[in-house]
Amino acid sequence: MADVINVKPNFNKKKAVKTTVIILVLFVIAVLAVSSVSIVPAGHKGVLLNMGAVSGTILDEGINFKVPFVQNVEVIDVRVLKYESDGNASASKDLQTLTSSIAVNFRVDSTKVDSLYRNIGTGYENTVISPAISECVKAVTSQYTAEELITKRSEVSLKMKEHLQDKLADKYILIDSFNVINFEFSDAFNKAIEEKQIAEQQALKAEYDLKRIKTEAEQTVTKAQGEAEAMKIKNSQLTENIIMLEFIDKWDGVLPQYYGSDGNILFNLTNTKNIPSSN
Repeated sequence: MADVINVKPNFNKKKAVKTTVIILVLFVIAVLAVSSVSIVPAGHKGVLLNMGAVSGTILDEGINFKVPFVQNVEVIDVRVLKYESDGNASASKDLQTLTSSIAVNFRVDSTKVDSLYRNIGTGYENTVISPAISECVKAVTSQYTAEELITKRSEVSLKMKEHLQDKLADKYILIDSFNVINFEFSDAFNKAIEEKQIAEQQALKAEYDLKRIKTEAEQTVTKAQGEAEAMKIKNSQLTENIIMLEFIDKWDGVLPQYYGSDGNILFNLTNTKNIPSSN
């Protein structure tokens, strides 16, 4: 009876050990399964590393497989990103000091993410982009006067973009757009610009006033000439009427006794017998 009782605990113990082993095996299998899968998010690329070294394989977005505990994946964002840089100090061609605010839209070359990770790392914004922006701003602003930097901002932005792209060409970074948000000059320069604008506005106003006065004078002369011509005609008409009135006033009512003209026969209007017959 005692022998039968001792067999049952041994059986339960073996069963428990077996269950534990199965659970451990399943756990290991699950861990290995999870570790062998890497998910690369949309808009990203994966750099496959073998024991921390870049393997040269670039993984696309989605599910990818790797060797557990041997390989791992570094995810790199290849979407268009924005980088803003403020307080970039530089000088213009005419030696005016200024600071600029820059906004750059860029993206990592998706075909070179492994080289980017190997040679630069993931902190490329501070180690590569920021110094390159500062250098290109200084190089381009020195080619323009302070006034030209304001009036030719689009041209300046385009040159800065081209300069920055050349600077980052071997850094695996592509520039999509380059925008100069603001140029800030010294207070003395701003005051000089303001005074110049005021002077130009006053000069334009004076020129406009001069043209207006000249036009008004011409209009006055034209009007006076027209009135004088009208008066002359009116006076001529009045003179003819006055002469006619004076003639009528002095006429005694007797018609001329002779009628004719140069080269024609004179007829005595009072003696009708002298008038030749039409027959």
